[in-house]
Amino acid sequence: MPPKRSYVSPLRAQAAARTREQILQRATELFAARGYGLVTVADIASAAGVSSKTVFASVGSKSDILDRIVDQGVAASGHEQAVRQLLALDRPEAVLEALARGTRAGNEEHFRVHEAIHKALPVHENGEALWQRATAAYREALVTVAHHLHSLSGPPLCAPQETADALWFWFGPSGWRTLVVDSGWSWDRAEDFLRHTATATLYSPR
Repeated sequence: MPPKRSYVSPLRAQAAARTREQILQRATELFAARGYGLVTVADIASAAGVSSKTVFASVGSKSDILDRIVDQGVAASGHEQAVRQLLALDRPEAVLEALARGTRAGNEEHFRVHEAIHKALPVHENGEALWQRATAAYREALVTVAHHLHSLSGPPLCAPQETADALWFWFGPSGWRTLVVDSGWSWDRAEDFLRHTATATLYSPR
């Protein structure tokens, strides 16, 4: 007698996917607003309109939920396409303008994700590895942009690695957060300031 084939209902799979997404969205909002350490699985379940048992079955523990949030944030960043567009530009001013605009858009669009991760770092059992995983692709993209700037006519006055470090300082998530969250700047003002600062610092004689 042939073995019975397991049957997976498409509707049930879609419902499960929607539940997972709802849990992750509500968890992101709670982590960003309260901080990872002050949020419980019960809190997430209540916000998502499900039971704690469903949270564990669908997504896992609170740490598992944060891991999924990080993975989704990296996947949704669109950094590969953004870098390709930057590499097509042949004027330093245009590159830095597009970089300021693009990193602003990413940080603004995914603000809650970044806040959720930022507030988790001091209390997460492996915060350093979490930060590395969340930002590695972002930082590598800025390294690629730095090397592109040095390939153009009239390259920056500092070494390529220093340029990459400076781009991370200005356009990495911490730079945006310092101005917008800690200092209360508008996103428009922060974008304009960072673009002008990068251009003046990298290309003005010292």
